[in-house]
Amino acid sequence: MRRVHTLGLLGAVAVACGEGRLDAAGPPADGLGSAEVDAVAPPDPPDAADAAEPGPQGDAALPAPEADATEAVDAEVEAADATPPEPDAEPPGPDAAVVTGTPVYPFDREHSPLGPAAVEHLRAIAARDPGAAPDVFAKVGDSITVSRSFLDCFDGQSVDLGPYGDLEATRAHFAAGDAAGTSPFSRVSAAATVGWSVQAALRGEPSPLVRELTALAPRYAVVMFGTNDIENGAPNTYFAQMRTLVDTLIGRGVIPILSTIPPRDDRAASDLQVPLYNGVVRGLAQSRQVPLVDLHRALSALPDHGLGPDNLHPSAAPGGACVLTEAGLRGGYNVRNRLTLQALDRTRGALEAAAAPDPEGPLRPGDGSAEAPFAIDLLPFVEVRDTRTATTRRLDTYVGCASQADESGPEHLYRLDLQADQTVHAVVLDGDGVDVDLHLVVDPTEANTCLARHDRALDADLGPGTWWFVVDTFVPAGAAPAAGEYVLVVWAE
Repeated sequence: MRRVHTLGLLGAVAVACGEGRLDAAGPPADGLGSAEVDAVAPPDPPDAADAAEPGPQGDAALPAPEADATEAVDAEVEAADATPPEPDAEPPGPDAAVVTGTPVYPFDREHSPLGPAAVEHLRAIAARDPGAAPDVFAKVGDSITVSRSFLDCFDGQSVDLGPYGDLEATRAHFAAGDAAGTSPFSRVSAAATVGWSVQAALRGEPSPLVRELTALAPRYAVVMFGTNDIENGAPNTYFAQMRTLVDTLIGRGVIPILSTIPPRDDRAASDLQVPLYNGVVRGLAQSRQVPLVDLHRALSALPDHGLGPDNLHPSAAPGGACVLTEAGLRGGYNVRNRLTLQALDRTRGALEAAAAPDPEGPLRPGDGSAEAPFAIDLLPFVEVRDTRTATTRRLDTYVGCASQADESGPEHLYRLDLQADQTVHAVVLDGDGVDVDLHLVVDPTEANTCLARHDRALDADLGPGTWWFVVDTFVPAGAAPAAGEYVLVVWAE
């Protein structure tokens, strides 16, 4: 079995939004079989009911107390989501915030490991601002963060830690913190607003994010965006803007605690995009070696995924969202509160050397060359890399895909070994000033064995054997290679 769609589920989204170039795959050389190219089609329009209502995080979807929480944010900031921030003049350097030789973050746990390398890096971040308040964190996100069910009750209202009583010291530590006159648990954040996607937190001079950091001088930031960003249909923009947000925090000495987003049970087409957006978050956390909370994994095990009647926002247990008993943890907000308090506890312990580091996570060997490729040894697979650090420039023009595009820039090679038939989705996202393309080849040393290529996404039905994905750098006419940082997400159906 070998069937390749260069514009499938995810490719159609990218092209519909005008992102990048498309060279349709032609017939491969040397009798390698045919490649099928799906027609370009925009995502399905929203249902009439969706069109008549506010967006997926709109005020109508929230109970009144959540809507009230946004009153402190001025109208200019609330409207900021309409226009994306201006792009940077050039992408950040390969060492801007990336930790080289990063351990892999496994998919089988709720919290990323805080091994010796990660702990050392977190302390280096903190050293950038020794004066940051050690008992203050900023809340950064959309309505799932704005909700008073998120953390607010840890300020002393209806708290029952149940079997997690060891978290009381950390709860009390932050409850005593001064977040501009209140505790960080109950703080109404200027960097969290109903209906926001990530670009809204970055726009303006100063941006809402910078305003909140200036007001609080926090040591930590609890960050979750993506639920609304899916509706924008621009995952490449999401990657670029999340990278800017994370690197802004790191540059100011604030430790980001990132979170995957919940399932989108309100809309099947949106839920199909969740693995990609969560892959971006995981890749950024892994490349920056900052804490990751896998909220999606934790909620997926709950009835109704821990979501409320709108199938979008988490539910809260009847006794309150800070009840962490077995019964309480059937609520989605209760689970997020547990995970967040645990993440704050683990990160605080790492900084203060109060806890021993976790065992170091596995390192991904290789240098991305044909001789030492990066192995896609387990699906799903996520990582952030930078082609400016690539050692190989072997494949220049992918003639097997009937392409004349100049791909003579540096490239990274990924090897995928399959034992059975598998439908594989692969997506590469880059940022401002960067243009890398994705190729599926049979032989990583021969461009005429290209089966398919695309600027963003490939969906392939592959049989047993060895397959190669190549992330290669496009070279514009008369210009330097558009090399830079990208995230690669690969998963199986």
